[in-house]
Amino acid sequence: AEGPRSLFALSAAAVSRSMGALERDVWALPGHLLRGLLPLLTVFRLERAEGAARRAGLSTQPIWRKLWDDVMKTRPPNSESITCWRKKFLETFFSNVLHGVLDVSSDWRLNDHHFSPLLHSSPHVSQLTLCNMLQGAVELTAEHNQKVLENLAGSLRILKFQHLLSSDQSIRRSLVLLLHRLIHHGSVSQVSMYSWPVPDTVLLVLILSMSAGFWRSGNALVYHSSPCSLCREEDKAQSQASAQEQAERGRYDEREWSDGENQKGSPRAPEEADAEVNGYGADARLNSVLSRPRSPPLQNQVCEEASSEVPCDDTSIQGGSSPRCISDQLSCHPVLRKTRRRLKSAVGKKRRCLRRSRGPYADPEDLYDFVFTVAREDNSGLLDKNSATEGENAENWSTSSPGSLCTGHAGCKKRGGSAGIFSLKAAHRFRSVSTLELFSIPLTGETCWTLSNLLSSWVSLENLVLSYNGLGADIFCILSGLRALSRHSDCHLRVVRVSDVFSHMPCMELVRCILSAFPQLHTLSVSFDLKNQLEGNRPEGNPSCSEVEIPESCLEQLEIRFPREPLHTAFLLPVLKASKSLQQLSLDSATLPCSQELGLLLEVLKECNPNLKKLSFHDVNLAEHQKEVLLLLQDPVLQEITFSFCRLFESSTTEFLSEIINTVKRNSSLKSLKLPGNRLGNHRLVALADIFSEDSSSSLCQLDVSSNCIKPDGLLEFTKKLEGHIQQRGGQIQFTHLRLFQNWLDQDAETAQEALRRLKAVCSVVNDSWDSSQAFADYISVM
Repeated sequence: AEGPRSLFALSAAAVSRSMGALERDVWALPGHLLRGLLPLLTVFRLERAEGAARRAGLSTQPIWRKLWDDVMKTRPPNSESITCWRKKFLETFFSNVLHGVLDVSSDWRLNDHHFSPLLHSSPHVSQLTLCNMLQGAVELTAEHNQKVLENLAGSLRILKFQHLLSSDQSIRRSLVLLLHRLIHHGSVSQVSMYSWPVPDTVLLVLILSMSAGFWRSGNALVYHSSPCSLCREEDKAQSQASAQEQAERGRYDEREWSDGENQKGSPRAPEEADAEVNGYGADARLNSVLSRPRSPPLQNQVCEEASSEVPCDDTSIQGGSSPRCISDQLSCHPVLRKTRRRLKSAVGKKRRCLRRSRGPYADPEDLYDFVFTVAREDNSGLLDKNSATEGENAENWSTSSPGSLCTGHAGCKKRGGSAGIFSLKAAHRFRSVSTLELFSIPLTGETCWTLSNLLSSWVSLENLVLSYNGLGADIFCILSGLRALSRHSDCHLRVVRVSDVFSHMPCMELVRCILSAFPQLHTLSVSFDLKNQLEGNRPEGNPSCSEVEIPESCLEQLEIRFPREPLHTAFLLPVLKASKSLQQLSLDSATLPCSQELGLLLEVLKECNPNLKKLSFHDVNLAEHQKEVLLLLQDPVLQEITFSFCRLFESSTTEFLSEIINTVKRNSSLKSLKLPGNRLGNHRLVALADIFSEDSSSSLCQLDVSSNCIKPDGLLEFTKKLEGHIQQRGGQIQFTHLRLFQNWLDQDAETAQEALRRLKAVCSVVNDSWDSSQAFADYISVM
């Protein structure tokens, strides 16, 4: 039984119950008194005590950690990397309360009548996951949570969707309000979607289009029976600025007209007029009309009266502006009247398409109509082989520029034509996110067209991750959108990651295609599990990307996972030669067609990639490439080398292991050596301890020997040998991390525990409780 509580404990408990009246006096208490009081406070008071605790030199982190253990009752992933338990607790608390998986009455510290769970924890939420039927979106957009949504707009950076299900119209409306507030008028910079085996196309396209910053005019977004106040403020400011700009332009045009009357005797050359229309010889006046900044709203004020039915998009001609807008811009601008005829035939077709698309709006808030228009807008221009000229046919397949409206896409016919559809050209352009991630979400052809059209002008996008989306031949559609995006001078794309089960084009061809369009990329990752038997069936008249010249790039990280296809250096070497800033290279599941290929690769790496710090081979058979392995290990620049499941010792002798050890001992630049899955066994592991001998100049800090059939007795012997070397060196050793995943340490638990205990006194050990019996049959089969 517990003894009687001390006078201080009784007093502290009494004070904690009367914090409403005593709070200000409590914050002024000395540190030693405040330390004993803090653990007795509710979450509401503890969060408010942060400033007082900091001034008293106290940390509340242990209290928040204990709160996590008592309330959440789970161990968070990567708990070692959590730097602020206060933020971690309140962020998870917010999510659990929002989704109804935590009862605030379950713990007295959560049960404070001053404490509004969502309101008071929302300022600490930087990452939020919405799932299933989007109940969280409905709750957050409820009128009583308006202040919560305001807080999230300022704090939230990452918005995730997971395991979504189909939703009705009312839920989609709530989602629209949520995305509009958090993305368009908020701080969300990343949208990620996970595990959606049968996606609701309307919902998916809605999330994609709003993430890209597209939506109808701000006044159409009604929030609790009134238009979005933030949109109204922006529109008011924009209209004032536009009015001033229009007035200034009117005065400018009068001067231009006067100058033109005085210079009638010297008309400009036709070539000059053509250059102005095409946008590459235009002066500031033309640029101001056709290439306005993308800040919202993107409605062209100059053409507002002349083109009220279809407001002008603000992008340049090259980036895909509406031909009707171009025509109206020309008619609105005296300087360009003479050149209108040159566009007449092209514009006529588009006008007819636009006239067909006009019609009464059955419901101006019809989300279904809007999102499918995004998918159909500009489709014919992205991969229109019929409209390509002979000169264009000689270019890369992905260089065709978007710009034309829908001309009979399947989606249009499915919806009964284009009547009543809200055009993307008339959409309002808002703030967009910089990171888009799609994991395990099958993308249909129509959805790929949507994404392609959105990507074509998504200049704020910095990171794009498409993982296991079943793209197939639709990879060409995505690449077309990316190619269109690359033409924007303000494109910010720096990271592209594409992975899937089947490849529809050779890995190196895809790498070259992306790099040729985006030489400014910093990271490129291409990964496929299996090779498609139909690979190579690309649209006619589209030459292979392997023929495209690669400009010098800014690439720093390149990862390629081959679907068991040969590594032909003839295709890889030009990429490496163009990537002189490369720092990390990873090659996975490639086969080497001949022994010379790896040698050529190493020569180019040495000559053209002087900044390469990390090199990784995974599942690449290096059993017959011992010379090249040793050359890599003695490289004076590489800091991290990985040979993962490379069968290094399959046909080697003991001399090869000795050469590896001696080479690493002489290399003072190598910091990390990863050798998982190479069948080291006990005797080779014990030998590796000599890397740290007294005569070694190695600076090796990390060693990974996971999945190497290591038994407890071998690990103990390695530990004893390592301890001897450390003692000989006077305790001076740089070795800090050892990874031991998936070894046979469960065969003798007592010996394994002793070895691990002694190792942890030397370095940080990362291992797992793996059941070796599960893999024993597999091990025997590959012996």
